[in-house]
Amino acid sequence: MSLLQRDTPRDVFAELVSFRTELYACLTGRRDALFELGPVKTLVELSLSPEHRRGHGALYGGVVNWGRLDVSRLRRALAGLPFPLAAEGRLVLAVDVSNWLRTDADTSPDRLFCHTYGRGRGSAQMIPGWPYSFVAALEHGRASWTAVLDVVRLCPWDDAIAVTAAQVREVLQRLYVAGQWEIGDPPVLVVVDAGYDVTRLAFLVADLPVELLGRMRSDRVLYFPPLPQPAGKCGRRPKRGAEFAFEDAATQPVPSVTTVTDTTHYGKAVAAARHPLHPLLVRRSAWADHPEGELPVIEGTVTRLQVDHLRGEHNPRPIWQWRSATAATAGDVDRLWQAFLRRFDLEHTFRLFKQTLGWTTPKIREPAAADRWTWIVIAAHTQLRLARPLAEDLRKPWERPARQGRLTPARVRRGFRCVHAKTPQPASAPKPTIAGPGRPAGRQNKHRAQVHPVGKHGSGDVAGLIQSPSDHVTLLVRSVRAGRVGE
Repeated sequence: MSLLQRDTPRDVFAELVSFRTELYACLTGRRDALFELGPVKTLVELSLSPEHRRGHGALYGGVVNWGRLDVSRLRRALAGLPFPLAAEGRLVLAVDVSNWLRTDADTSPDRLFCHTYGRGRGSAQMIPGWPYSFVAALEHGRASWTAVLDVVRLCPWDDAIAVTAAQVREVLQRLYVAGQWEIGDPPVLVVVDAGYDVTRLAFLVADLPVELLGRMRSDRVLYFPPLPQPAGKCGRRPKRGAEFAFEDAATQPVPSVTTVTDTTHYGKAVAAARHPLHPLLVRRSAWADHPEGELPVIEGTVTRLQVDHLRGEHNPRPIWQWRSATAATAGDVDRLWQAFLRRFDLEHTFRLFKQTLGWTTPKIREPAAADRWTWIVIAAHTQLRLARPLAEDLRKPWERPARQGRLTPARVRRGFRCVHAKTPQPASAPKPTIAGPGRPAGRQNKHRAQVHPVGKHGSGDVAGLIQSPSDHVTLLVRSVRAGRVGE
């Protein structure tokens, strides 16, 4: 983005009105009912809010049955909106997965076992649900605001890292077309957590102007490049050099760069960077289908971040980070670990989606309807972000006044009703109608829903086809005829 675009005064109200108009144009089916949706605790209660002028029948018709949304156009609209940049004018993107848990929805297809944290420390559970991969732009400093740019639902047959790489590639293309990033600007920094294979992700997006920064587990082992062979020595050159084990201090040489920063909440933060380091790749798992020849050597910079204390913990473990670039100055090291801490702002967005905007509240069966509702929630959050300078602080009596320009998304939502009344309403007025006859009394539903398996499965899995005990008999008869009784 050019300096002229960054310094141009903004008309915040005009941007909000323009986005609402573009959002209405993105709705291609049941657009009036979809446009008047908003945050809810239960989906049916949305029809009782003053902003939603239609009944609950139109609500379910728009969300579940006949609503349509032009996702490509909405993605382009989100990429064209202004959003704050991080330090030094760099664009920082955070990628993370949030789960829509559907525990007892046996008739909902494409569910996966989602990793969820338990109540105890270090405990986790695997619960069926729909995982969604989000990409959001981060801003500088401590804040609860992010600019969500894209979301993709992960399916049972997807490679999560490959889907993330394609998602980042498409987001960067849209940002470039919208003028948010130009040739000559600093590379886009993409921050991920320990759940991602950051080295493989860096390999898949190596042709893009991006830098990858991700956390690694503390039990990893990386390697330095091999030393040059002495003159006159014959034989094959070694593939890797000295070992660097995160848990073994004896294998860790003197850092290339070391910085010490005094923080407000964590005491002294000591960051030690070493480069170049690369993981040892083997032909299995994600690299099993790699083309013939030697596997790539993916070098980067490893940073060890150690703080004095955390909230409620006086002996914190160090955080290991891997960056896809091999050269780092003291300024780069400080900027990168601070950008990694800003990644947790996306967790505040997920909490707002679920607890305030009601993202995972509706009990929707079809994944397509869940995707449609997810984009509606993102559009609602985007309107709150655009109305951030316009909203008043309607705090409760026991809450402290917010500082100037520091309203949280939840507080902006309280004052958005006043802003909403001043914006034009593209949706047409509701038409009077009467309820349909419904199913006649005493007649049962003969169209039984199909039961789907959970987790990774192939297209030929018959477990999802079993709907009743009679289906077991049918499968047994087919097995007898095919001679597969003993299988």
